[in-house]
Amino acid sequence: MNSLKTAIRKIPKSIIGVRDFCKCAPLASTSGPLTQFTDDEIMMKDSVSKLAKEEILPLVKKMEKEGKIDDGVLKSLFDNGLMGIEIPEDYGGTGSNFMTTILAVEEVAKVDGSVAALVDIHNTLVNSLIIKVGSKEQKEKYLPKLAQTYPGSFCLTEPGSGSDAFSLKTEAKKDGAEYVLNGTKMWISNSDIAGLFLVFANANPSAGYRGITTFFVERGTPGLTIAKPEDKLGIKASGTCMVHFDNVRIPETNILGEFGHGYKYAAGFLNEGRVGIGAQMIGIAQGCLDATIPYTLERKQFGTDIFSFQSVQHQIAQITTELECARLMVYNAARLVEAKKDFVKEAAMAKLVASETALRVTAKCIDLMGGVGFTTDFPQEKFFRDSKIGTIYEGTSNMQLSTIAKCIRKEYSH
Repeated sequence: MNSLKTAIRKIPKSIIGVRDFCKCAPLASTSGPLTQFTDDEIMMKDSVSKLAKEEILPLVKKMEKEGKIDDGVLKSLFDNGLMGIEIPEDYGGTGSNFMTTILAVEEVAKVDGSVAALVDIHNTLVNSLIIKVGSKEQKEKYLPKLAQTYPGSFCLTEPGSGSDAFSLKTEAKKDGAEYVLNGTKMWISNSDIAGLFLVFANANPSAGYRGITTFFVERGTPGLTIAKPEDKLGIKASGTCMVHFDNVRIPETNILGEFGHGYKYAAGFLNEGRVGIGAQMIGIAQGCLDATIPYTLERKQFGTDIFSFQSVQHQIAQITTELECARLMVYNAARLVEAKKDFVKEAAMAKLVASETALRVTAKCIDLMGGVGFTTDFPQEKFFRDSKIGTIYEGTSNMQLSTIAKCIRKEYSH
């Protein structure tokens, strides 16, 4: 182990170093404070931070204006191993762990929430589901491509089924050795650039939600069409489209996991995804703070910098403290995932607190910036807009509260 750590330390902290570093060893959880990282984790954070600042930051405004992830940025994510963080090395991934994904998402989100959303959803929902329930043949076929070639998309939500995810109408009818898919999905992230779709469809409507099954559908399959991206309030470069299935034929071998277990996969893996959204939100909030506090130290009013006013100090101290609380909840949930402990309540709490906190922090940063904070010349307004999605996708704040309440009832009902 010592020789491994010595080897890791010798890796230059360059952009290219992210993939090399992640391949060295899976990151071990610590028994100390949640914010005390191993040497491996510190190097990973530094490497991703460098990548974000050098490769992503210069293109943020361009991607925002065009409403899509830049091709060069996407290639860089693949080249540096950020699209296969938990995928085993045998399949072309970096072979790291869940906390690595969380830290990577946070670092990217400090620069751009859209790219962070891509990295998060691709890793915590698509890759994770295939790694854990896919067959050997399916892993061999899809994981190398997801790690090195194209993003994946998680197709669950429909026009008539949002929070009530199990009321979905998309159906998969058996026809010989094939299934025929018909239906429409809505608000599907990454769908504009995805090469693979994990589609939740009911293959046995008479069984209700117990008929929901997960299918692989590759881009280009006849009958699959992707509408133009929605024009959203925030995370504009993250493609969010309607996806239509019109007599889409796929072989029976394209069933992911067990028949009729799609509802279990959706519920279970969204819990991990919520920790990822929490990481995105604390990253956005921290990025906004990092862009704001230096301004308060430089901006002069009444003969002194505005940070020196006690009212400003107290506001900054308050939001910084709230952000640290949210960060600890996200890290704790991530460590619980790694330890294979029950984390449903903690994931819901982490997403709830992180998303609500990000809204408050970014709004307060605009206040601290004054008039310039209300312009597009400064990044605070974008951080503010990007943070709003956190209270909505992968389970609204109200749904998180319901989940937390169910867990509390269960704890006190023995």
